[in-house]
Amino acid sequence: MVLKRLAAALAAICVALPALAFDTNAEAAWVYDLKTDTVLLSKDAERPLPPASMSKLMTLNMLFEALRDGRVDMDTRFGVSSRAKAMGGSTMFLDETDRPTVEELIQGIIVMSGNDACVVVAEGLAGSEEAFARQMTERARDLGMNESTFANSSGWPAPDHRMSMHDLGILAARLVEEFPDYYGYFAQKEFAFDNRAPQNRFNRNPLLGLGIGADGLKTGHTAEAGYGLVGSAAQGDRRIVFVITGLDSERARADEAERVVNWAFRQFVEKQVVAEGQTVVTADVFMGAAPSVPLVAGRDATLLVPALDQDDLKAAARFTDPVRAPVEAGQELGTLVVSIDGMPDAEIPLIAANAVDKGGFVPRMKVAANDLMARAVTAAFGEDAPETAPAPQTDPAPETDTPEATAQGDAAPAAE
Repeated sequence: MVLKRLAAALAAICVALPALAFDTNAEAAWVYDLKTDTVLLSKDAERPLPPASMSKLMTLNMLFEALRDGRVDMDTRFGVSSRAKAMGGSTMFLDETDRPTVEELIQGIIVMSGNDACVVVAEGLAGSEEAFARQMTERARDLGMNESTFANSSGWPAPDHRMSMHDLGILAARLVEEFPDYYGYFAQKEFAFDNRAPQNRFNRNPLLGLGIGADGLKTGHTAEAGYGLVGSAAQGDRRIVFVITGLDSERARADEAERVVNWAFRQFVEKQVVAEGQTVVTADVFMGAAPSVPLVAGRDATLLVPALDQDDLKAAARFTDPVRAPVEAGQELGTLVVSIDGMPDAEIPLIAANAVDKGGFVPRMKVAANDLMARAVTAAFGEDAPETAPAPQTDPAPETDTPEATAQGDAAPAAE
């Protein structure tokens, strides 16, 4: 799933564009396209920062996992402790006489940003908020979120409560892809628990209802963190997740979030570089029953590229030439490296289109004869041997970046 792809962020087809492509006003930011595994923007995204209420997404992740595992269901009721009731900031105004359901708590956390609801979930799942915070930190490591440390369940300011924007992005992608049954709650615009807090019943996400495909996820604000948003939006068959933080007002957060979404969808286009099974280049085969084998793309390769530079793609086939027989069909023998200025290279495996067995007596004798002739010419002429003298066919050399084939635009490298 998406988490495994993110954990190896620059592997396979995953590429990252330079942060200079978009001059964000956020203190730190991370923007990611799920379909193509492309990091569109990374600004100070690895630095642990106070996440404020954006870290409530980790509390929700823990609750969604409990739902998936069958430890609770949507109708399970949790008690409310005096600690939960005493929480300040945004709350559901819960008290000790309440026994809210899991579904109500999900809505209370997402829509109302209820600090009290987070404590109820923490105590209901782990017995205490301290134990729950330790579990959150441990689970974060399991998910590849290495710059996240949790001191509480709500994002209440604490010196040891930190998350990087990259980690929040990993978490956002997980919530989108792993929990589709619950993700719809993030688009809910209003929730009035028992009508106790009518002034706090509206979702703070400023992008909902703008018609730009936004359907999540969570805002955050404290004096230390500034204003932030973990967002997601879908247009067509593309979806992005993004994280911004450190803005100085709600208005600035709303404006910057909308700018990010518009930029991500309008300034990039999908471009198919090569189709799975398409022949990219032909490799000679050493001591084989056939003299050569086609190398084909091991998978479809579709990149997200800047719209104005989409025809500047270059491709190079890298493999050992000749390859040694026997060759198995589907054997990975090289790599197609695709590059565009300002972007890290993307790599697509090149595999053998068909099997090639070892050659019989005749191919071996031809190799031996060529080798003897080359040795004889070298002995007779030394280093002044004619350029037309047959070169010896020796064992394949270690893999190098040659031969290379280049192509522009949609075309794959021409066969050599």
